[in-house]
Amino acid sequence: MPRLRTVSGTRVARTLVGVIAGMALGVVELLFLCVAWPASLIPATRPAADRGLARLLALERARLSTWLDHDTISAGGGYGFLGARAALGVLAGYGCAAGLFLSGLLLFGGSWDLLWGEPEAVPVNLPGVKVITNSAILVLTTAALLLVLIVLGAVAVAAAERRLADHLLGPGRQELMRRRIAELTATRSGIVRAVDDERRRIERDLHDGVQQRGVALAMLLGRARHSADPARTGELVAQAYAESRGLLDELRSVAWRIYPTALDELGLRAALAGVAERSSVPVTVHYGLAGRPVSEVETALYFIAREAITNAIKHAGAGDILVVLTEDEEKVTVAISDDGRGGADPSGGGLSGLARRVLALDGVLTVDSPEGGPTEIAATLPKDAPCG
Repeated sequence: MPRLRTVSGTRVARTLVGVIAGMALGVVELLFLCVAWPASLIPATRPAADRGLARLLALERARLSTWLDHDTISAGGGYGFLGARAALGVLAGYGCAAGLFLSGLLLFGGSWDLLWGEPEAVPVNLPGVKVITNSAILVLTTAALLLVLIVLGAVAVAAAERRLADHLLGPGRQELMRRRIAELTATRSGIVRAVDDERRRIERDLHDGVQQRGVALAMLLGRARHSADPARTGELVAQAYAESRGLLDELRSVAWRIYPTALDELGLRAALAGVAERSSVPVTVHYGLAGRPVSEVETALYFIAREAITNAIKHAGAGDILVVLTEDEEKVTVAISDDGRGGADPSGGGLSGLARRVLALDGVLTVDSPEGGPTEIAATLPKDAPCG
């Protein structure tokens, strides 16, 4: 509780400083507007006016960020914001400064009178109640009430300034469109990298598994073909048969890792059940989805869960893995937790690829993996895939 009071008091003090600083800055802004706005109508003096406007807007952003805990991402803003903010800042700042000065005088005078003076008795008549107090206590009570009103007023002014900044200093349509284009460009590049990474992984699987078994099968058949001993030939054919079975299993495993047919035919629940069955450690799946998501989202949920399970087994030494799928009206979430050693790197190849896949669908991927564990990887995706 003392910590909460300290934080709250610090925040109130910062808000008061921010509002009073806004009064001083508002006076400068009003003077600037009186001179610069007419000057901006003249082509020769417009660049100087624009530079002054940019500097004042930068000061406003710094004040909002430092004292009122409000960050503005856009670099926009203009004379409209400056005029509205200056008027609000001067009036509110003057009110706070005057109130603080008056409450300070009352606190000093009431304390002096209470400690060293001779306060007079003051009757206070309320409906049904009659109280006898003294002038010093009455002055101190008035000062305390005035301070409360000042704090409430400063908080209200700070909220109004934040809303004003969001409305007039925030990003416009062109800025929002520019951000969306940049996001889509980055997402496209990320998907290209993810596809390349997946191709390299498939090539490694084919080279290290399928190709090696194919070479072994060919060598066994070649030796059987040139063998003159019927018993030796039968032994080599039996080995070749066993190798061919292993080759088929390896092909099925590679195909399953690329894209499981169960995902399309039976849905996400069956595909995750297959992952749990093939896992070398216990995997529990809590499936809380009422229906099947759209194909892109369903595929992303599957690969997120599968990659997280694979990482937990290979890198974290997990002994137990839990997969939970939930949904609300707009989003679907998959959370994979394990009891491994933790320390998962979100920038690693597997997790960064998942992040790119999730971002492409306007989703959010979070990784919580402290050293020593446990690890939780969660992805939240919209139920409907984005259209562009």
